[in-house]
Amino acid sequence: MENTDFNHIAEKISQPLQILITTHSNPDGDAIGSSLALATYLKKKNHSVQVMVPDPYPDFLAWMTGHEEILVFTSDRAECINAIERADMIIAADYNNLGRLNDAAHFVRHSKAIKVLIDHHLNPSEEFDYLISISRISSTSEIVYNIIEKMGDRHLLDKEIAECIYAGIITDTGSLSYACNYVETYIIMAELFRLGIDGEHLHRLIYDTYSESRLRLLGYSISDQLVVLPEYHTAYITLSKNDLERFDHQIGDTEGVVNYALSIKDINLAALFMERDGIVKVSFRSKGSFAVNTLAAEYFNGGGHRNAAGANCSTTLEETILKFNQILPLYQTMLKSVY
Repeated sequence: MENTDFNHIAEKISQPLQILITTHSNPDGDAIGSSLALATYLKKKNHSVQVMVPDPYPDFLAWMTGHEEILVFTSDRAECINAIERADMIIAADYNNLGRLNDAAHFVRHSKAIKVLIDHHLNPSEEFDYLISISRISSTSEIVYNIIEKMGDRHLLDKEIAECIYAGIITDTGSLSYACNYVETYIIMAELFRLGIDGEHLHRLIYDTYSESRLRLLGYSISDQLVVLPEYHTAYITLSKNDLERFDHQIGDTEGVVNYALSIKDINLAALFMERDGIVKVSFRSKGSFAVNTLAAEYFNGGGHRNAAGANCSTTLEETILKFNQILPLYQTMLKSVY
């Protein structure tokens, strides 16, 4: 599925604007990377640009150019509302529905600004005036690279923008281990290196900055909270509110934990159930043809990509896990062979 209003957007940004770039709650590497890459590019085009996130992002992303200027709605509410009200254009980066902005959604919906979607998730909502929505592409950061190129501004790409795009691609593909069977992704990665990025250094910044408590939480997740169901080729990890408090959980500490469950031989479906902020956050991962976005949407009111999806559940942790176990028999045959 593609919606590519490149020409319309090019026309709209031909003159300097007040632009607000927004991204989704619990921002990940692609959310922050795509937003900051786009912000740096648009500033070079003489636009006045701000980036706003609904809530804080992980410390391991706090190195990209412009991160110190990001507005956080939960802590900078008045400044964020002012930025929304002043914006000529509001860009939604890496999400497909304004509801992903949490408390900021109300103010964005009522803004008279032009609303532009730049995203790679399925089923974009109809709340936007213009869309660049390409679900087959690995990440929104990759789409940002394509936008710069299609706007005829390849000469504006620099090392700082390249680092942000690299961070987005590498985190949204699990270091190029999934959602990246697209030759253009690798061509873009090569171009990023030509722009001077140090992949080894950036990888350390993203993946080798664990706190001791985060590492201990990971160990506990695997040794004590991992459940393996070989008859369903499924494994899952559960973390309660007490578990997170015990290990002094910080934003981003559980990033990637679900992938350890999926790494087990013959496991084709993995899930992480985490009790936080009065809800149960669910992360799904799968191999091959098994579509976890369909499972997430049908049973947990969630969504995402074929091999990586999620949901927020208002049920208890125990009820959510029970429901997951009850639906597994429906997928038993499909999970036997996923390729």
